[in-house]
Amino acid sequence: MADKVAELVELLEIEPDGLREAEFFQARAALQTRVGKTVSAAEVQDARIVLATSDGGRYIFYGFLGAEGAY
Repeated sequence: MADKVAELVELLEIEPDGLREAEFFQARAALQTRVGKTVSAAEVQDARIVLATSDGGRYIFYGFLGAEGAY
């Protein structure tokens, strides 16, 4: 039982820099699919960036704010 608990705790440990890097790559991939659309508004909040496009789309990106350096 103790082994299972230790295994679960290890699975729950998340490296913040790794999470930011993964979110950055996911956001870049999502933005690449929107080439040709016009961004009508952008809002940087504490934990996310919200983009609105002129065709009514709204895209929310989390996780990579506060990252140092480029990926």
